[in-house]
Amino acid sequence: PPKGKGPQGKRITLKVAKNAVRVLFNGRRRLELSKMGIATFPKCLLELADVEEIDLSRNMLRKIPNIIEKFQNLMWLDLHSNQIEELPAEIGTLQNLTFLNLCNNKLTTKSLPEELTHLRNLRTLNLGLNCLETIPTTLGSLRELIELGLFDNSLTIIPKSVKKLPKLERLNVKRNPLPEFAKEDEPIDNVKRIESLYLVEKKDLCSTCLQTCQGERDELHKLEDMTPGPSDKTSFSSLTTPNSTARDNQEEWRIN
Repeated sequence: PPKGKGPQGKRITLKVAKNAVRVLFNGRRRLELSKMGIATFPKCLLELADVEEIDLSRNMLRKIPNIIEKFQNLMWLDLHSNQIEELPAEIGTLQNLTFLNLCNNKLTTKSLPEELTHLRNLRTLNLGLNCLETIPTTLGSLRELIELGLFDNSLTIIPKSVKKLPKLERLNVKRNPLPEFAKEDEPIDNVKRIESLYLVEKKDLCSTCLQTCQGERDELHKLEDMTPGPSDKTSFSSLTTPNSTARDNQEEWRIN
């Protein structure tokens, strides 16, 4: 691509888009354009603005244009695994939206529009694997939220307004530098330690001290006797476990 510009991506025609519409078991129509090499939101999709679901995951999108507001029937929008750096304020007009997946993009706290909190019917919101340092307290206004993914960001605090969402069942904040996780990761040291150690000869010990030392020595020997020896089981060191391959479906970026 020319210097200073992003990848050109694949051009999607209206014919291609129409052929990508699938009718789901629940009667909804889903526009399936995942893994199509799309770098710019295709304007021809405006001809299909009445669909209920859009899958644009695993593409090269950097931004979502404000024409997204034309898709007023949208209930389900999957944009995971793109390169999205900003969202338009108009996304807040999609009042029927119940599912929004923005996982694995390049969103920052500043690029989250305040209008995101207007999505009052949202049940699932996935913001994992982005570049978020804080979460707006106003997300607490999403009262219908059941699932919230915030994993793999740079969050140091989760607002109380978010934690106390009335219908929230799953909150994934794994792999963030949260203080409560740091405490859990600290190793527990159960070894008794002494400040000073004095060495004396056996003949200089009183009878009571001598008995105490001998008792502790006997206990130590018992522990040594209980230590299991090398296993007799055959070792197959040459065998390796094959790497698992990423599943090529929407379950790959589950919240929980």
